[in-house]
Amino acid sequence: MRGNVNFRRALIYFTSNNEILKYLNSKISTGTDALNTLIQPEEHFSGVHTMEHDNEHLEQQPSLAQPEKLPGVIVVIPAYNEELVIGSIVLKSLRLVEKVIVVDDGSTDYTSDVARLAGSEVIRLPENMGKAHALLAGLNRARALGCTAAVTLDGDGQHKTREIPIVAKPVLDGKADLVIGSRFLGKTNGVPAHRRVGQKTLDLFTTIGSRQACTDSQSGFRALSKKALENLDFTSYGYGIESDMISHFAERGLVIAEVPITVRYEVPKSHKKNFISHGLGVFAGVINLISYKRPLLAFGIPGFVFFVIGLVASFYAFTEYYVTSKFPFTLSMLSVALLILGLLLIIAGLILNALVVIVAKDRMAENGIKK
Repeated sequence: MRGNVNFRRALIYFTSNNEILKYLNSKISTGTDALNTLIQPEEHFSGVHTMEHDNEHLEQQPSLAQPEKLPGVIVVIPAYNEELVIGSIVLKSLRLVEKVIVVDDGSTDYTSDVARLAGSEVIRLPENMGKAHALLAGLNRARALGCTAAVTLDGDGQHKTREIPIVAKPVLDGKADLVIGSRFLGKTNGVPAHRRVGQKTLDLFTTIGSRQACTDSQSGFRALSKKALENLDFTSYGYGIESDMISHFAERGLVIAEVPITVRYEVPKSHKKNFISHGLGVFAGVINLISYKRPLLAFGIPGFVFFVIGLVASFYAFTEYYVTSKFPFTLSMLSVALLILGLLLIIAGLILNALVVIVAKDRMAENGIKK
């Protein structure tokens, strides 16, 4: 009984259409297959354009008409304890694509059951392994199925499924390998101020690490081409997957583009972690990315700063000794420590940067690429 109640709550969370209630009752009581049931469409969508601003026709769909499905597109949704909203997301996505894959990242509720009932394929992980692991598992499954493009959505209901065609269009048109749905192109979409500050900081450091300009590096609403799906051979952990993906694809020379999207923040579980701990975790991952990809920048600049401060401190120590004839022990030790630390960081940055260059040349040679 409890499971049936949760199914009903989950699949009608964002809708009030009686057809879904009929669907649930028939599905739960008789087990019949009724996946073609119409669901209440989302409110009218306006004001969003692709990078070429040529998708106005997507906004002119009749409110109750069944939209044409995107051929060969698979939606991948990593989810953790999202029984309240996952069914609605799956049903709405299936109006636009032929297949949805939900990766249940070790949920302790009815996420898998609701997603399967709504019509998606479900990959259930034995334990909570983090968003990166779940998302890569879903994308690898989509690649194995031979899709023409994969679209990723977050499992909390923030992303609007009606924008799937907009995000997927540059990939389907062959103009991009990775398309990122950006909340910051055009209107701010009511993004809270603290999130804008945090996101812009992460965007800046992601751009530094990947050398790929991006207005919303942490967006989980993305589309990947077949070429991108064939280049998922990188390691990532937790919520660092978004920045790691950008850096990896940029290094491989894949085309990355952005399109505007809108989001909703009034959802039951918009964050599984505290905002500060979540942000710090992602920030630490981005710093690690910079250290790995651009060590001269990560180590050389701080080393130079420490070295300059050490020189200034040593100058003041010498001046004080010259004027007072008293040896400023503390200041002298501090200046020596800063000089040594600065030199070590600069040397480390130079050595690591040389290794990065050598590895990059080896990879290019293996792939037959000339530069």
